Amino acid sequence: MSDGERSITPGPAPAGGGRVRTDPPVVEATGIVKRYGPTVALNGARITIRQGETHALVGRNGAGKSTLVSVLTGLQAPDEGTVNLGGAPAPRLADRDGWRERVACVYQKSTIIPTLTVAENLFLNRYGQARGRLIGWREVRRRAQDLLSTWSVEVDPQTLAGELDVEQRQFVEIARALSFGARFIILDEPTAQLDGAAISRLFDRIRDLQRQGVTFLFISHHLQEVYEICDMVTVFRDAGHILTAPVSDLPRTELVAAMTGEAAGERREERRSTLDATAPAALSVKGLGGAAYDDVTLQVGAGEIVGLAGAAGSGRTEVAETVVGLRSAENGQVAIAGRRPRPGSVPAALAAGAGFVPQDRHHQGFVPDMSIADNATLSVPGRLGRYGFLSRTRRDRLAAAMIEKLAVKTPGPDLPVSALSGGNQQKVVMARALADDPRLLVLINPTAGVDVRSKEFLLGKVEETAESGAGVLIASDELDDLRMCDRVLVMFQGRVTTEIARGWHDHDLVAAMEGVDLHA
Repeated sequence: MSDGERSITPGPAPAGGGRVRTDPPVVEATGIVKRYGPTVALNGARITIRQGETHALVGRNGAGKSTLVSVLTGLQAPDEGTVNLGGAPAPRLADRDGWRERVACVYQKSTIIPTLTVAENLFLNRYGQARGRLIGWREVRRRAQDLLSTWSVEVDPQTLAGELDVEQRQFVEIARALSFGARFIILDEPTAQLDGAAISRLFDRIRDLQRQGVTFLFISHHLQEVYEICDMVTVFRDAGHILTAPVSDLPRTELVAAMTGEAAGERREERRSTLDATAPAALSVKGLGGAAYDDVTLQVGAGEIVGLAGAAGSGRTEVAETVVGLRSAENGQVAIAGRRPRPGSVPAALAAGAGFVPQDRHHQGFVPDMSIADNATLSVPGRLGRYGFLSRTRRDRLAAAMIEKLAVKTPGPDLPVSALSGGNQQKVVMARALADDPRLLVLINPTAGVDVRSKEFLLGKVEETAESGAGVLIASDELDDLRMCDRVLVMFQGRVTTEIARGWHDHDLVAAMEGVDLHA
């Protein structure tokens, strides 16, 4: 065990009446090593998860969490080490039914097929046959309804899966996993796309299933969720196990220190305002109206950081996307650094001086099979050559500068972005947003799905951007994203309802986001 590591993994937990539990762990992985060429993704990693627990697995991006999940679900074999499920050795990789009967993973990116019904998704490739080769669809729908009712999933089995919201898709995936017989479910960033009410319902469902004997491995970057829903927590860092402890026994400062390898520092000092009131506004929005928002008026000064807060469905994301041309408003106007770009045109917004970090890096932020260099310079072809001819030398020079500026951890600029960890992928997206020295930087949930260290780094770059004289608009429901803001505008049901100056208390901002007046 290296310096700074400690393990406070408890022994067998006492059950009711003080008896010592003798049942084998649901999962026991020990000495797991996994290499990809010279990269060591797991180095002697271990985890033990007991029956009925909700067990958190946390760590910075690149710590080895995703690799461990692939080993625990039988997608790949470890180079060294053993995995036992329910006290027995894990099945062979080729025995897919054996794995499905023991473990399932509900991934952040849904595996539900949108063009099939809920019933078809639940029993894909195991419909059964009525006569000859015909599928008995009535029986499939009946089985689907029985399954959904058993696990209290309120979804019509004949509904097309593409019509379900994120929360419903997650519940359907959990029901599908349980239908194979698995009673160990891995939840990979399950709250990333849910609002507060949906998160509460998910947690209620987890607790209910836990009482019925289902065991969960809960993977999240949101540490407050770990303290709310989990019994145990395991920390990975640098491809190995650092700590396992009961959540109730582990202070938040110690958990963060275990994840980062550093003692928790003092709270970051409040940033000095860099607003230049004498310069033209970086952004001016007047009377903006559309399907998701109404009569939105706001301004971001040069050097100012303004937050646009609100729960899911508040309209904050749609307003930010309208500013950068991903959407077109029905009425109102947008001016970026004094110029009014053509509505609904991203190139026009970029030409006016905008830089943009979208909400979903996987679908909007980068092209996964393209290199880091190409992704980082996608928005600035004019700086790479003339008449449609791009200079590889110019591209590599600019990309190298951005890789250094954003501290992207990579062996070289030609590596595909898909090979990077989540935090480094987000750094590439930020690099592209900053490539043309924008007058206005617009960010939507800029630290979603990234680790603590990457979050601090990215937010530090946002501050540097404001200090350079650019305006910044951050649309987010993450309080940590909003703390640096000079002021926060809160949206509720499509309208800006509150403006809160710096120095706010969490409960005041959350109440405003939920439409609650604490002073009424």
